[in-house]
Amino acid sequence: MANTYTQVYIQLIFVVKFRKALIESGWEERLFKYMIGIIHQNGHKVLAINGMPDHLHILISMKPVQSISDLAQKVKSSSSKWINENGLARGKFAWQTGYAGFSYTKSHVDRVVKYIANQKAHHTKTGFQFEYKRILDELGIEYKEEYLFKSPE
Repeated sequence: MANTYTQVYIQLIFVVKFRKALIESGWEERLFKYMIGIIHQNGHKVLAINGMPDHLHILISMKPVQSISDLAQKVKSSSSKWINENGLARGKFAWQTGYAGFSYTKSHVDRVVKYIANQKAHHTKTGFQFEYKRILDELGIEYKEEYLFKSPE
């Protein structure tokens, strides 16, 4: 649309179902490139992507052509299908239901990019569950503990 100007930065966090450590270093870069391709095909730009064997973070500069939930669903469903079709994970791969999506101003982008780039070193000191709850608390996001991390049934 003519004369439409936006600046929307969103960090998405996806967690592997049951927090299983299924994303292996041998193919994680291929996964990141695949996910970046999906995001770019949907008209957005990836500023940072990285993660751990059980979760990942993506910082996106979003265009107002799609909802965050629609983009998250497309990236998760396409990537899990791709992982399974290529036999990359040990066993069946699935993302946990839901996602986290946090917005940032331009002044925070460099800090978030560095945070995402430093995931592996960062999580040697701070556990993911502790950090996830800390972020939710800092941002004033209400949550129910029983829905944060699904346990195997």
